[in-house]
Amino acid sequence: MRDSKTRGFVVINAEECKGCALCIEVCQSGCLSLSDHLNHQGYHPVQYAGTGCLADGLCFYACPEPGAITVFQGEPEDAGTEDRLEASTA
Repeated sequence: MRDSKTRGFVVINAEECKGCALCIEVCQSGCLSLSDHLNHQGYHPVQYAGTGCLADGLCFYACPEPGAITVFQGEPEDAGTEDRLEASTA
């Protein structure tokens, strides 16, 4: 793991995110924030800091947009999601 409290990671589909920030409010570790850029719908999507995810899924359950957030346990290379993680943090 990247640090002692990181248990997983989050992949955010920036084009599906409406920037409502509900996931940010429920995130216990504070690893989510609104990005500075706009998506194709004109919203500031949520971005993952890259560390600190507890993989508890609270952000997933709080999100009103199906498919906007996916939570994984473990490391990105273990789940085969390195490419998706890089795309979501770009």
